[in-house]
Formats: sequence, C-alpha cells, structure tokens
Amino acid sequence: MLAVPDAAAASGWYQQALGATELWNLGSVIGLELQGAPFFLAEPEYNNWDTPGALGGTTTRVEVFVDDPDALLQRAAQSGATCDDPVRDHDAPWGKHRQGGFDPYGHRWLIGDSSPLHPHAR
Repeated sequence: MLAVPDAAAASGWYQQALGATELWNLGSVIGLELQGAPFFLAEPEYNNWDTPGALGGTTTRVEVFVDDPDALLQRAAQSGATCDDPVRDHDAPWGKHRQGGFDPYGHRWLIGDSSPLHPHAR
C-alpha cells in the first residue's frame, strides 16, 4: 500500500502513465493492478503513517517485472515521472537482467524483465 496525498489523482496517474487498471475504489483507498500485479494506494490521514513528501524521503521500493521494461519506463517518463535510472543490462547469477527505475509520488519503482522470477541454479 503506497501512501499518497490524493488517492484519486494518483490512481489516475498510474492508469494513464503505466496502464494500470483500477480494481476497486473506496475513496481514500484504491486497489489497482499493473500487468497482473495488484497494488494499493491510500491517503494516510488517520492511519498513523505518512507520505514520502511529508516525511522528506523515499519510503518504499516497488519492484515490478514485465515483458518490456523499456516501454513501461518510457510511458512513466512521458507522464512526468522522474526517470533517473534508464533500463540497462545488469549481470546477475542467472545471466543478464534488464532493469531501470523511476520515482512518482516519492516511491521508488524498479521495472525489470521477468528473468529473476524463474528458478536458477545456485
């Protein structure tokens, strides 16, 4: 559950920018899905927690694995997200892994390919 100051505005951004689908909406708490991965947005008022903006720093790191991380990161950038980490190749124990990142609403998102989701030899 990601703390945001305005759940409706954030939901609209995630839908437009990333192609997320709204699953349900309780007003201050909204359930979304991004390419099969569910996540929640919530306004933290009365819940004893706060947004990254109010706390002055990133509070969450979200990792999502998709077929085309380059396209998703490009969509985020075109919608105004701070994209300070372009998708690039990383050497991993299982081989090449592609990943990049962006930051909407003070939350750190890393978008990678599906390579880490499969069993790997140790």
